[in-house]
Amino acid sequence: MSRFLGSLILLFVTTAASSRGSGFTPDTTPPDTWDAPGAGNPILPGTFADPSLVRHDGKYYLYATIDPWGADTLGCWESDDFKNWTFRELAWPTKAACTSAESSGAMVWAPSVVRAPDGRFVMYVSVGSEVWVGTAPHPLGPWTDANGGRPLIARSWNPTYHMIDAEAFIDDDGSAYLYWGSGWNWTNGRCFVGKLKPDLVTFDGEPRDVTPANYFEAPFLFKHDGRYYLTYSQGKTVTDTYQVHYATGPGPLGPFEEAPNSPILVTDHARHIVSPGHHAMFEQDGRSYILYHRHRLPYVETPDATFRQICLDELHFTADGLMAQVEPTHRGVDLTPGATRTAHRLDARATASSAIDSIHDAAHAIDDNYATRWAPAADDATPWLRLDLDSTQPIDRLVVRFEYAHRSYHPTITTSLDGTTWHPLDHLPAEGLQGSPVIVPVNRPARHIRLQFDTAASDATAAPPAIWEAAVFGPPTS
Repeated sequence: MSRFLGSLILLFVTTAASSRGSGFTPDTTPPDTWDAPGAGNPILPGTFADPSLVRHDGKYYLYATIDPWGADTLGCWESDDFKNWTFRELAWPTKAACTSAESSGAMVWAPSVVRAPDGRFVMYVSVGSEVWVGTAPHPLGPWTDANGGRPLIARSWNPTYHMIDAEAFIDDDGSAYLYWGSGWNWTNGRCFVGKLKPDLVTFDGEPRDVTPANYFEAPFLFKHDGRYYLTYSQGKTVTDTYQVHYATGPGPLGPFEEAPNSPILVTDHARHIVSPGHHAMFEQDGRSYILYHRHRLPYVETPDATFRQICLDELHFTADGLMAQVEPTHRGVDLTPGATRTAHRLDARATASSAIDSIHDAAHAIDDNYATRWAPAADDATPWLRLDLDSTQPIDRLVVRFEYAHRSYHPTITTSLDGTTWHPLDHLPAEGLQGSPVIVPVNRPARHIRLQFDTAASDATAAPPAIWEAAVFGPPTS
């Protein structure tokens, strides 16, 4: 399996253990600061945007744009507790499969996945300035094109606006609707909606314009207590102006009027919340939630690229039916109380050959926080990260969350009893380590375990070394 035993993520979930090196204590509530050990937001180890979520057979499936600015395919993650996520690869959509004569050079963006009344799963995805549609019998696929190799919404349908960010909504009576539209060059766009036939691939009548005030892109229709809320983003995602607005209407086709207390989710530099938006909403166990992206921290404005991460917070409503202002957190939300990412993790201290700065030092690779990571200095030709257990212990496995789940890494991994003599693990795949989590069997006693990279020798597909989290686990019976 080229993803190197990534499906063994379930080994994370049992009783909590502490990590002396990071200062993390799982059975206490972490402070609500972005770099606090144990923080629950962001929920994924990596840079992703534009999330879509479905739940099936007790598992969550989260689809997202791979930052920066998309990739040849989507990011797809699977979890049974909304805390431990495994990266999955999808054979469709891809840039090659979803390209027409009108397609631009832009990559695969902004998925929306829903379950049709007949049990099929249907995906709408933006590629360039077009919307494509595919179907699958299961959230992980196999996904296939559902419209004869043509976009469902072509660029030429309305070239004045950007034909992206399609989001499906299925009402209580089974009727389905598709919303989409954005502006060009960071100017406000238009929101279009079309009713769908039962196949969810064909429009039932001509789409209409239902644009509310302050609309730029990323429409999402949410129904709560019988009321319809058209939510959307305004602003510029590459700066700090992106935010979530909403409007209300009598039904899925509107008309929609922006609410008096809109926007409801905005930048708060004092709390390190930057450009939250392009969201999804859902209800579970009587509570409502908003799933959205915001900028990677520490925030650095980069006009030609953007690195965003997925977060989850609770959504509330006022007594008169308005959406309340969202309080974005770093602590996050526990959808599965008691679930942990650190079960049976051995205590360790982390050191490294170098770091870009103190925000990216070795300790941030063991703090159980996906907002922080270890990243070596740019001029470090052979960077390494070492975990010291303080004493020799039986080691079952090393679990690593590299910076990019879809790219390959080629470290040399060695263990040592004394920190002087090192013994390599000789069973690493030749194609490199890829996926998230990467689970490396160790099956030997050691005090130290070290990952070392040779940036000059790595092949062209290898990613620069950086690690969100690295952890050592003892045998399952320990």
